[in-house]
Amino acid sequence: MDLPSVLAVHAHPDDESLFSGGVLAQHAAAGARTAVVTATWVQGTHRAAELARALEILGAGAPRLLGYADARVPESAPGRPRFLDAPLDEAVGAVVGHIRAVRPQVVIAPDPYGGMTGHPDHVHAHRITALAVRAAGLARLFPEAGEPWQPSALYLATHPRSAAEEVGRRLGRPGTPTDAFHVSDDAWITTTVDVAPWLPQKLAAILAHRSEVERGAAPGRIAALPPEVQHQVLGTEWYIRQDLALRGAADTSLTA
Repeated sequence: MDLPSVLAVHAHPDDESLFSGGVLAQHAAAGARTAVVTATWVQGTHRAAELARALEILGAGAPRLLGYADARVPESAPGRPRFLDAPLDEAVGAVVGHIRAVRPQVVIAPDPYGGMTGHPDHVHAHRITALAVRAAGLARLFPEAGEPWQPSALYLATHPRSAAEEVGRRLGRPGTPTDAFHVSDDAWITTTVDVAPWLPQKLAAILAHRSEVERGAAPGRIAALPPEVQHQVLGTEWYIRQDLALRGAADTSLTA
């Protein structure tokens, strides 16, 4: 079975690798079209350059930057509003434009909780993408953004509660209690993907975010883990599928 084309929408450079790097590498290796939209940071910044390298490793094309500022890093987009402060229609319309340009069968976005950390930019990326995947198929909405295109499914990248203790203990900041992690109930998980065969690409993409490695953020904590533990915490990706298209549409399972 052929794998579907994928567009992932994430808040920051490195989110694409941490949350969905395995699926992106898997699909690219199978010949499926893959692309990534990143809400924050702009061309000319060091993190945009790191993102370009990570996407090259994952086979996901060139960066597609919305150009907003990280909620906590104003220098990420000098003179531009924070992603959280941008007008809703403007941000949704920007994502609609990328959906219509890429024409993916599947869109990936963070879960409603913001993916483990609950970062407000992650939560907002979920909100904006959830609106955009519906709007993209409606001709009267954002007509300037291109011809309508309706993805068949939205997959929300998440972590189940059963994995929170192990993943959170390894990837969270030291001293963070397990109950502080923003995770999904196990019953919500619809899709569990073994990405171990693509773990070398996923790990290399994560480590391509050198500034995050050096400052001890999640990529840095991953870099310090023994290989067997890296495999344990990064070798599985979990998603919550939401169908968007009518029944009878082409199969859009993330796995073959």
